[in-house]
Parts: sequence; C-alpha cells; structure tokens
Amino acid sequence: MSSTIWSVDEHLEDILAAVRPLEPIELQLPDAQGCVLVEDVVVEVALPPFDNSSMDGYAVRVSDVEGAGEEFPAVLTVVGDVAAGDGGLADGRSLAPGEAARIMTGAPLPEGAEAVVPVEWTDGGTGGGPATAMRAHSEAPEGAGGEVRVHRPVKAGAHVRTRGSDVRPGDLALRAGSVVGPAQIGLLAAIGRAAVKVRPRPRVVVLSTGSELAQPGEELTGGRIYDSNSFALTAAARDAGAIAYRVPAVADDAETLRATIEDQLIRADIVVTTGGVSVGAYDVVKEALSSLGHAPGDAAEGAEGDTDEPAGGVDFRKLAMQPGKPQGFGSIGPDHTPLLALPGNPVSSYVSFELFVRPAIRTLMGLDDVHRPKVRATLAMDEALSSPPGRRQFLRGRYDAEAGTVTPVGGSGSHLIAALAQADALIVLPEDTTSAEPGTETEVILLR
Repeated sequence: MSSTIWSVDEHLEDILAAVRPLEPIELQLPDAQGCVLVEDVVVEVALPPFDNSSMDGYAVRVSDVEGAGEEFPAVLTVVGDVAAGDGGLADGRSLAPGEAARIMTGAPLPEGAEAVVPVEWTDGGTGGGPATAMRAHSEAPEGAGGEVRVHRPVKAGAHVRTRGSDVRPGDLALRAGSVVGPAQIGLLAAIGRAAVKVRPRPRVVVLSTGSELAQPGEELTGGRIYDSNSFALTAAARDAGAIAYRVPAVADDAETLRATIEDQLIRADIVVTTGGVSVGAYDVVKEALSSLGHAPGDAAEGAEGDTDEPAGGVDFRKLAMQPGKPQGFGSIGPDHTPLLALPGNPVSSYVSFELFVRPAIRTLMGLDDVHRPKVRATLAMDEALSSPPGRRQFLRGRYDAEAGTVTPVGGSGSHLIAALAQADALIVLPEDTTSAEPGTETEVILLR
C-alpha cells in the first residue's frame, strides 16, 4: 500500500478513467429491461394504427343523435357488432343514416360512424331505462340487432381514439441514453419493436472475506459474526442497475481467495470485495492481489518501449476520508476485469460502494449521469458535529426536502450499521472542516 494519501476525488477519477461502457448488443424486449439504449428508436407504425373506440357503446353518426334526451331519445337500428380485433362491420358495409353498430373498447370505428355513445347513455337495446352494461354476446347475440334508444347527443370524435393520436410514423419514440423500464418496454412493443440495441446490464460479483463470517441462518459460535456486507452490497449493485452475484464469504486464506476470484471472472464485468484491505496480519485481499501487476493507468511497456494495454493488478491506497480510508482498485484476469476492494466495516463498505462502485456500474451501463443527486441542506441537531482534520467525512442522515434540513442519525463509528437502515442521505463534511455547528449549510448526497 502506498504511503501517499489520496483524495476522494482523485480515487474516483482514476476509477472512472479506467472503466469503459460495455459493448452494445441486440436484446429481445424482456431481456432489455434495465439496459440503456444506444440508438434512437423511431416510430414506424402509427399508434393507435386505426380509429378505435375508447368505450363500450354504440358507433353512431352525429346527426342521428342530435337533440337526443331521456324523454325523447333517438331510436336507431342496430346493424351489428364490432369487437376488438374485427376489421369493421361483418359485411364490410358502412353505417347509413339512422343506423348504429354495437362497439367494444378498442374495436375499429366502422365506416360512416363519427362518434361513440357510451352504453350508459342508452337503453342497451332493451327498450327500458338507462343501461349499466352490455350483455355478453354469447348470452344474447340478438343484442347486435334490433333497436337502441340513445338518451344523449355526442360531438364528432367523442370517445374515439384517432389513428396516430399517440405517436405517428417518423416520431421519435425513445432517445439513445434512455433506460429501458416497464413503460418503455410497453411503448416499444406497442410500436412493433421486438428487440432493441442496448448496453447490457453489468454483471457484478460481490464477495466478503473473513474467517469470522457466518451466513445468516447459521448458529453463531464464539468470535463469529454474520456476513452482512455481501448482502448489502449485492442489493446495492442491483439497485444501481446491475445483475449482481453474491459469493459466500471466503476465509482468510490468500490462495483460496485468489482461486475464488479467478473462478468468478467468467461471469463478472466488475468484481467487488469487502474486507481484508487494512493493515492487519490477516488482511488477505492485499496479500492475494497486490502482487499481480500494475493498476489500470500504469501502462506496461512493450519490447520497443511502446505503450501497451494496461497491465493487471490492484493498487491499495489510503484515502483522506472517514469512513473508508483503506481502498483498493485495479484490474485482474485476461480481460482486465475491474476490481474494487472495499473495507470490511459495514458502514465503510456501504459508503465506499456509493462513492466509487455505483458510479463505476453506471459508467459500464453507458449512462451520462453516474452520480447520486446532491443538494445543499442545513444541519438540524442540538450539538456541533466534529470531523477529523484533513479528511472528508460522510455521516448518515435524514433529509427533509420541505424544510431543507438534514439530521444526523447514529454515531460516526464505521461499525454502526443500525443507523444506516434509517438514513436516506450522506452528510458531507469537507476536509477543512473540524466542527460543524447546528444551522450550518453543507452538501448532502441523496441515497433514495
């Protein structure tokens, strides 16, 4: 580990300079969810593709129901049904004066019709009072004929979704850089796109190190604790947009750790470890990985002194931050897979993930904005907050957007995980701040 003290910004800059967006691929719609589009999607088919009814009711000519009322309804001859999926009236005929067609929601407006009267504005063809619903065609096929009494007039285009009223051919449906979510998948399907070109979701492998770690559900024996970090960081990776794989905790053995990481590279676009990066005798991540070569950014020289591809290896650093002083970053394996080695204390690992791993994941996805939103807020507490000189401190907090305030939760200890579950923000105290009084305005990183 170098004796140089790195700033938070320098470490993040190194990470983002070495991480490149994943290569685009063509994916079917169900597989594209959560991915980022790499090309504009232009509409080729109008949506809706034809004039259709937005209500269950009767397709009519406007002049036939002009002045209609409950006391003096317009009486029209029903000439057939138009159901969703039909091409129009069964015989292809147009609606003539004095005629109506029973029509269902989504069904195409028949030729000659100008509007739709909701069934509730009619007697439903029963000859009685206002109807509340249509009888099923299978139960009463005669409903497609006879007469219907219309109790209210309509204007042209009433209850009709016109062709292209949503989007028209040539319209831009989605821009490159858009994240494909449920609504976007719905739009793509509606305009007939079965597949799109995207950057795939990054595959993130998360593993904890430490012989003291037990899996939740196991019985704790002397000196052991439950592995919470790998669960929290795997969830955080998914929240960032990645496909995340959690590896059971690895014991404090360098060869075992090296072999485990090498086995995982086949399914990893980025590897995240937690624990084993400090100065203890059993901090095996450094032992296992620091001797593999140079970190990304330290180019290896070719036979004639030319710059070659970055060599593999992980660089371990001390950062001017609290929590999270010990950090590691580099690349490993034949494909130079990025690896971020985070500290093992729960709060340290989570804060480090938010500051360094999440932006790396978002960069792999090809997003323009890779950072959490930041705001300025006023500190709301009873006593001043202390901060070590020369370090950027990140404290857990609760942000009140309406009041513009942030309140610290829990202490500053990097093992205090309970308060982390109550926090929705990180309070940032700069390196030159040693004390922050109540009412001080400071930067806040929003976590939700």
